[in-house]
Amino acid sequence: MKKSNSTVLVIEDNQDIRESTAEILELADYQVYTAENGKKGVELAQNHLPDIILCDIMMPELDGYGVLYMLNKNEKTADIPFIFITAKSERVDMRRGMEMGADDYLTKPFSDMELLNAIEARLQKRAAIVKGAGSTGSLENLLDEARSVKLLTELSENSRQRSFKKKQTIFSEGDQLSHVFMIKAGGIRTFMIYQDGREIATGMLGPGEFFGYESVILNKACTDNAETLENTELYLISRDDFNTLLFKNPGISRKFIDLLSGNVREKQEQLLKLAYNSVRKRVGDALVSLAEKFGEKDSDTVTIRVSRDDLAAMVGTANETVSRTLTDFKDEHLIEKEASNIKILSLSKLRKIKQ
Repeated sequence: MKKSNSTVLVIEDNQDIRESTAEILELADYQVYTAENGKKGVELAQNHLPDIILCDIMMPELDGYGVLYMLNKNEKTADIPFIFITAKSERVDMRRGMEMGADDYLTKPFSDMELLNAIEARLQKRAAIVKGAGSTGSLENLLDEARSVKLLTELSENSRQRSFKKKQTIFSEGDQLSHVFMIKAGGIRTFMIYQDGREIATGMLGPGEFFGYESVILNKACTDNAETLENTELYLISRDDFNTLLFKNPGISRKFIDLLSGNVREKQEQLLKLAYNSVRKRVGDALVSLAEKFGEKDSDTVTIRVSRDDLAAMVGTANETVSRTLTDFKDEHLIEKEASNIKILSLSKLRKIKQ
């Protein structure tokens, strides 16, 4: 059971539990790092890159959900196995943690063997995944993925094309779609409308991206709305053609399963940002996201076109608040405002904006 080269990070605000857990793990030949709050835990994880992380949920400064969110944002820590430890045993808390990407869940009080078995099981699974990454099967997956991308491209280019003007509706909440869409040129925003009329953005999409596939795959009405950001050209892939290719080609099936999973993660991250991040941080992150998707690649100075309404919908706040924040950014020489365009003077500095 012991794995002397493995490192474990324990994030727990209760000193007795933190020290006793560390003692058990050290006796089992693990190297242990400990943190008494979520903020320090994130710093230790980023500095030491442990093999596995144990984290309490209810903590000061940053709770366990916030810790997992922050680690998932960093590509160096996103794949570290993560186990929640908590006194809460309600199913809703367990489900929320697993949906966010936690690998396992330990309910306090837990025995020494429960702790060690949970860690060993996760480390073994991680080792098997890493080992499999270089296998022939993995190569076949890559080749299959390449074939599927080619098939999707051919299907899209042979499908009906249609041009849309700026601010034109593609579909609305409740619509049943007969096509899947791929963007040839231009941009699309998806959004939901609350009962009080407020909008919140659920996605900003650019050339080469698909949308509308959730409704077709799940055979359900649309849960959001889609509208063009500018003059846009779309490929319209019929439901029948799309489903035929989806069910006959495993690579394409995996691609859209990944897209569906990614959409769920993005929406979870969006909710966490609304809960944890300041307006300043949310506006900065939204500008960075738009620049990465629609701006010039590999450039620290990027000009993007986005309306105050769309930006407010992305960050979940009022237009006036967005305007004040953009004015602050301008005073700090982070951006320049040019009519309906925003020129980001330093993308690297904007990424580093703090709460």
